[in-house]
Amino acid sequence: MAPLLTIRDLQTHFLLNEGVVCAVDGVDLQIPVGSTVGLVGESGCGKSVTALSILRLIRSPGRIVSGRIVLHRPGGGDLVLTDLDDRGAEIRRVRGNEIALIFQEPMTSLNPVYTIGDQIAEAVRLHQQVGRKEAWRRAERMLAKVGIPDPAQRAREYPYQLSGGMRQRAMIAMALCCAPSLLIADEPTTALDVTIQAQVLELMRDLQRQMGMAILLITHDLGVIADMAEEVVVMYAGRVVESGSAEAIFGEPLHPYTRGLLASIPVLGRRSADGKLTSIAGSVPHGLALPTGCRFRPRCPQRMSLCTKMPELTDRGEGRCVRCWLYGEGE
Repeated sequence: MAPLLTIRDLQTHFLLNEGVVCAVDGVDLQIPVGSTVGLVGESGCGKSVTALSILRLIRSPGRIVSGRIVLHRPGGGDLVLTDLDDRGAEIRRVRGNEIALIFQEPMTSLNPVYTIGDQIAEAVRLHQQVGRKEAWRRAERMLAKVGIPDPAQRAREYPYQLSGGMRQRAMIAMALCCAPSLLIADEPTTALDVTIQAQVLELMRDLQRQMGMAILLITHDLGVIADMAEEVVVMYAGRVVESGSAEAIFGEPLHPYTRGLLASIPVLGRRSADGKLTSIAGSVPHGLALPTGCRFRPRCPQRMSLCTKMPELTDRGEGRCVRCWLYGEGE
């Protein structure tokens, strides 16, 4: 499939008094038109910073140090997002119009002093150049489209008057009101119960089919990825450690970190020898105290002396890539 967004060697750093945190360190990523790509990893692996980098929303003390992010517009004419002024008019025309973002927590993302309808209509007026009444009508139609009952009444309510699931639906309506070609969903089901989570995911899938958009789905929940994504990219400590089709990743994970994540998914009736749930020992290293060589080395059950050197991300064929010394010395 043709690519919609291409990221090459993205480096996003945070310049702190204590040192430099390489939150995103050489990430390569490609999102095909109309597909769903899952970006997975534990908290602190750089997933959200990657998303914010795409929309040029990184603020001081963070900045994109190097790399290219290219939006391949369906009508022709590539737009290099990393060449744009992050506060300029051109990137503002992209945000919410061609690329939309659903933030993790809708209660803190929605403005509490404006109604739901006002906030959706504002996005429509900004990008679609329509009047106030038409923008409001589109806001109501979008609320109906995402399954909110009595949209005319709900549009006049404030975020605190909606349940968590309704607020998340309102966030999706706001993100999709301008029919973007790419939707970035950053933990879209966080803090929702499993029933509402399933409804939100099904809603996103239905809207994707109707609108033909691509989705970058960011989560640590591999169950959600298995249900939604065609391609999977696994990040650890700012770097991609494995990528490939969802079928290949779930069927035959290559990197020890990916195997650990999959083994940590609770399965009814499956327990370790000591009766405890499986987990990955240790935690993601702090950005100011990254280990030398492979960053997963201190937690890896298969570490060896060669792991004190950083492995390259190597192509294993059929769209599979892995960063691990178990699979050769790279290119």
